[in-house]
Amino acid sequence: MPYILNIETATKNCSVALAKEGKTIVCKEIAEEGYSHAERLHVFIEEIIKEAGITFQDLSAIAVSQGPGSYTGLRIGVSAAKGLSFALDIPLIAVDTLQVLASQVKVSNGFIIPMLDARRMEVYSAIFTTNFEKKRAIQAEIITENSFEDLQETLYFVGDCTDKCKTVLVKENFIFLDEIKYPSAKEMSLLSFEKYQISDTVDVAYFEPYYLKDFMMTVSKK
Repeated sequence: MPYILNIETATKNCSVALAKEGKTIVCKEIAEEGYSHAERLHVFIEEIIKEAGITFQDLSAIAVSQGPGSYTGLRIGVSAAKGLSFALDIPLIAVDTLQVLASQVKVSNGFIIPMLDARRMEVYSAIFTTNFEKKRAIQAEIITENSFEDLQETLYFVGDCTDKCKTVLVKENFIFLDEIKYPSAKEMSLLSFEKYQISDTVDVAYFEPYYLKDFMMTVSKK
């Protein structure tokens, strides 16, 4: 009965979940404007292990959301996951952040389009079927009134940038699920378990987050 610790820090949501055979048994998360991941993440991990009544040695694998998303958030989550994986000598599993976000949508028709904010009108997005199979690869794109016009099916948009996108994406087949903004570690449980079962793991020494775009540091004009 494998226990997998799932870590999701790609957005403002700092989220940790413990899963047993693909089912979430404990989850702790908080979404804050100030990105408190560095302070919250390790506290959540320790609290979850204690509440579940297990030890770190009972874990079979560590799973981490690999991106795209916040550069700082991803670095914090991946660093913690790699540290635990190395120290405990257990596998590290990487899970697609946008698939985690899309997995919160339960519909029977159309396509699911998870989107994460990349500033201005640019987003990180992908397209999934209702069975969460990827129809279009992840990409960084600038949203315009012509985006997704080739898809006539019902499209369900989720993510932290729906407010800005709905001002230009106004076609009748576009539906915005505003209540789903951030990926959560509890949605990683089944995805990471499926990867664990087929030994779909990553190399702890060489794994890096999927930033999608190079990190750009700007200098204040003040």
